[in-house]
Amino acid sequence: MTKTSQIKKNYQLIKFQKLVIVSILIGFLSAFLGVSLKRMTEYYEEIFFHQTTLSPVFIIVFPFFGLSIIYFLREYLFKKKENKGIKEIFESTNSKSKNLPNYKIPSHFINGLLTVIFGGSTGIEVSTVVASATIGSVAQRKQNVFKQYKTELICAGVAAGITALFSSPVAGILFAIEVISKKVTRAFLISNLIAVTIAFGLVFLLNEKPLFDVAITIWHLKSIPYFILLGILAGINSVYLTRCVLFFKSQFSKIQTHYFKILLGSAILSISLFAFPQLYGEGYHAIKTIFINSNEAIISLPLLLTFIGIILLKPIVTSATLASGGDGGVFAPSLFIGAFLGLLVALVLNKVFIANVIPVNFMVIGMAAVLSASIHAPFTAIFLVCGLTNDYTLFIPILAACLISKYTAKMIYPYTVYTFTPSIIK
Repeated sequence: MTKTSQIKKNYQLIKFQKLVIVSILIGFLSAFLGVSLKRMTEYYEEIFFHQTTLSPVFIIVFPFFGLSIIYFLREYLFKKKENKGIKEIFESTNSKSKNLPNYKIPSHFINGLLTVIFGGSTGIEVSTVVASATIGSVAQRKQNVFKQYKTELICAGVAAGITALFSSPVAGILFAIEVISKKVTRAFLISNLIAVTIAFGLVFLLNEKPLFDVAITIWHLKSIPYFILLGILAGINSVYLTRCVLFFKSQFSKIQTHYFKILLGSAILSISLFAFPQLYGEGYHAIKTIFINSNEAIISLPLLLTFIGIILLKPIVTSATLASGGDGGVFAPSLFIGAFLGLLVALVLNKVFIANVIPVNFMVIGMAAVLSASIHAPFTAIFLVCGLTNDYTLFIPILAACLISKYTAKMIYPYTVYTFTPSIIK
């Protein structure tokens, strides 16, 4: 072996060792951030939501107060720098010069937390994704040897963050592939597999429980046509969610005074919460409630109108929250809409067509299908929802519904809130 080849071999070995070490660090920090944000959000959201049940005046106070704090933090602490969500990650991975600045970690962490606990009808998932992506970006900039691994290390942070939130390392890696990277390299596999392994190890050590405690025992072949119907309806609803978010952001951008945006956004949110308290925050508390009561639920006109109202209003209040300055994305709203849509479809089928379908199955499939269509990432949605419930019994019907919902959505409207840009002609 020549001296040159020996030096080259040593350099590659050192680079590999550094990649392993930095991937471990990214996995731990991203998972710690994700678990911390998740636990803090759950704790304080429960406290504040309970206050709204004791005194309805808080339904008016909380959204306005939360959006105002976020505005002042952006103005004075973060120097008027706006959060663009996952589009910031795209801008960074598609450019050699643009990077995710360090302030994105505290900015998204704090603003995501404040948005949800004060009633903003979105979730912490996108806040976690951008903050953990920034951890990967910062790590990449610390060593010149990692210049070529920018996308890989950003994806490692994203994958670890998703793993921490949903206890599913497969969903973490698939989200990084389907939504962020679109390609897989050897460095991607090494960094992401190590990061999600460390993240999942931390989740296991901290004894993080599945978000939803659901008992799924069986599904029937005769229900396949109904799963297809649910997939189509999920695709349509996801387009409605996407279009709502884009429309509200477009209209609110025309308002010059930011405080008018806050007043309008908080007014829409407060009025909606008065009508349907289930819309408060992430809405996971409402999903847990209907999971518990799904088998006993009987369709009636008031229940039918309630479900339709919730499904129609959720995209509007989510859009108003984001357009008026709240932090978050469409992950939690998609899961929320999917759960209520799935239960509504099951109850109508059982009442009108005597289909005898299992409502809880339709809720789980609906969650995955709407998420799949909203972010155009069916395999991420499958493993993410299976991770949320810690059950893979419904894997095949979820797979079918997710693929159908995604392609239904793409046929109607080919963009997601992540891929749409204002230059695209509507």
